[in-house]
Amino acid sequence: MNDRLNPDIASEPLRYERDARGVITLTLNRAQAFNALSESMLAALQAAMERVAADDSARVVVIAAEGKAFCAGHDLKEMRAEPSLDYYQRLFAQCSRFMLALQQLPVPVVAQVQGIATAAGCQLVAMCDLAVAVREAKFAVSGVNLGLFCSTPSVALSRNLGRKAAFEMLVTGGFISADEAKEKGLVNRVVEASELPAEVARLVDSILAKPRVAIAAGKGLFYRQLETGIATAYEDAARTMACNMMDASALEGVQAFIDKRKPNW
Repeated sequence: MNDRLNPDIASEPLRYERDARGVITLTLNRAQAFNALSESMLAALQAAMERVAADDSARVVVIAAEGKAFCAGHDLKEMRAEPSLDYYQRLFAQCSRFMLALQQLPVPVVAQVQGIATAAGCQLVAMCDLAVAVREAKFAVSGVNLGLFCSTPSVALSRNLGRKAAFEMLVTGGFISADEAKEKGLVNRVVEASELPAEVARLVDSILAKPRVAIAAGKGLFYRQLETGIATAYEDAARTMACNMMDASALEGVQAFIDKRKPNW
């Protein structure tokens, strides 16, 4: 099923596509507003997360964008139109729920970055499990330039980059190039613009070649152990790996290795 074919959603802030393999593509569709995370965009993204989480045959999520920008962060016009503490707390809580939902999905999420990603847009890239960017892409957490420190983006950024590299971006508001982003750990791969879809497809194909249950267990463990002490992390990892080994796909994979053949998944 490909929901993009529905003409009624052409003007929606987010397009949802799903192919027969279980690859879901979410396309930010506010090109004229540099794909800023408006309230309606955040609501659509949250609904998409819930839809993917309920899809037992989903395998990978790709987040792409229309236009020149990947995502320019929060919609500043909306924010300025309602200057109240209650509104801002609700807005940032809404955004944080979505960002956490990305990591809580049992399937990998890949950012397909074709342009600039600033503030919460940079946060979005950092919260995706994997990211592929065009060489012309640039990244910044630039709220400080407006007098607003990018506090919520700092949570994601500091978990991708080294502390000093992340803090420099946060206090200067300056852009880094795609190559610098790769060097610092914000993105995995950098390619020419013409190669972006194909490179993302290669990454997706590599994930699809592995059992869903192993990927799901591994992703969950990966993020849990990062937030715990090393002893607890090893205990959790041992339990996760033992349970994974009891799954039929893992038993078949090990037997195939012993038999010197390809696994029958």
